[in-house]
Amino acid sequence: MQSEFLFSEFQTELLPEVINIVIFISPILLAVILAGTLWTLWIRYIQARFYASLKYACLELRLPKETFKSPKAMELVLTALHNTSDGGWTAKFWKGEYRPYYSLEIVSVEGHVKFYIWGEDRRKLGVMNALYAQFPGIEIYDGPDYTTGTHFDPKTMKLWAAEFAYTKDAAYPLKTYVDYGLDKDPKEEFKIDPLAPLVEFFGSAGANEQMWLQLIVRAHKGEQKKPGHLFKKYDAWRAGGEKLMDTIMLRDPKTKVQSVGAKWVKGTPHIPVKTNAYEDELVVAIQRSLSKIPFDVGIRAMYISKKDTFNTPFGIGGFISSMKQFSTEHLNGLRPNGEKWIVQFDEPWKDYKDMRRNRISAEAIEAFKRRSFFRPPFESEPLVMNVEELATLYHFPGSVVASPSFERVPSKKAEAPGNLPI
Repeated sequence: MQSEFLFSEFQTELLPEVINIVIFISPILLAVILAGTLWTLWIRYIQARFYASLKYACLELRLPKETFKSPKAMELVLTALHNTSDGGWTAKFWKGEYRPYYSLEIVSVEGHVKFYIWGEDRRKLGVMNALYAQFPGIEIYDGPDYTTGTHFDPKTMKLWAAEFAYTKDAAYPLKTYVDYGLDKDPKEEFKIDPLAPLVEFFGSAGANEQMWLQLIVRAHKGEQKKPGHLFKKYDAWRAGGEKLMDTIMLRDPKTKVQSVGAKWVKGTPHIPVKTNAYEDELVVAIQRSLSKIPFDVGIRAMYISKKDTFNTPFGIGGFISSMKQFSTEHLNGLRPNGEKWIVQFDEPWKDYKDMRRNRISAEAIEAFKRRSFFRPPFESEPLVMNVEELATLYHFPGSVVASPSFERVPSKKAEAPGNLPI
C-alpha cells in the first residue's frame, strides 16, 4: 500500500515538476549542443579555406656522394622545424591558421630512391637554410610534386597502404641511432645504420612499382585533457614516461624517492635499486627521450604496382620487416595499424568485385597527395616521438648504403677561385 501511495504521489506531484524542468532547460541544452556543432564546423571550414589559400613546395634533396655526418645533423635540422605556435586568437579562430607541419618523405619509383621534404612554400627557405647548414654539399630542387602524376586506376593498378602505430604505450621509446652507436661517428665500414634496410628495399623495386613513405610531423604541445578535470590540460606523453620510470625504479611519484622493500628511503632519489639489464636500459632510454623536444608524427607507407607485377611478400612484407629495425622487445616498436588503410580482403565474399578495396585505395592515394593527417578529411591519431627518434627514421645514410639506385650528387661543387685571369 505504501509503495502504491508513493507511486501515486510521484505521478501527481513530482512528475509534472520534472517535466516542467525538462521543458524549461531543453532549449538551453539544445542551444549548447547546436553551438558546439556549429563551432566545430566553423573551425573545419576556416582551416580548409586557409589550407587552400597557401602554396606548397615539394623539395627534392640530392645528397652528396660521401655523407659522413651522423643522424645528429638531421636532428639539428628537425629542431629548426619545431614550431609550437598556433597563432593568436584572431589568426586561429577567424583566419583558420594552425600549427605548421611538414612531410618527410622517402620515395622509390621503379627502384630510384629519393628524399623529399614537403611543406608550405613560405617556409621552404627556413628548411633549405637548416639543410645547407648541416649538409653543405647537398643540392635542393624545388620541383613538381611526384604524387600529382599518380591516379588510381582499378583496372590496371593495385596497392597496399597502411599507417603505423606503436607496439606498446607511447611512454616506451623506439630504438634510435644512439643505440646503434651512430652518435659516435664510427668509420663507414663499422656503421650499422637502421635506415639501410629500408633504402635497400626501396632500391630493389622493379618496373611499374613504387614505394612511398611519409612522416608527417608537427611540434608536440601536450594539450590533452587531464582525467577528472574539465578544463585542465597536461602532456600525456611526458606524464606516461615519468610514470613508467617511477614504476620501474620503485619511486614515489610525488617525492621521486625510491623504496627498498616496503619502506621509503629518505634522501637522494638516485639510490640504486635492483633492476635487470633490460630495465636499466629502458630507464636510460626514457630519461634521454624526455630530455629532447617532441613531435606529433604520422607514419604512412604505400606500395603501388601494376596488377600483374604486384608482389605481396615483397612489397608488404618488405615494408613491415624494414620498419622492425627501430624495434626491440623491451623498448617500443612499429606495426601497421589494422584500423587504417590496409587493403587486404582475403575472402571474396567480404568485398564484392573489389568495391571496398578500390574505394579505400583511392582514398589512400588522396590522403598521401594532400598530406592530410592532423586535420580532416583524413585525420588520424598521431604518435609522439622525440627529435632523436624522428632523426633515426629520417636521415641521410652514409656510403654504407651503396645501392646503385640511391641517387647522390656525383661530385663536390665549388665556386671558381677569384684570382683567375680575365
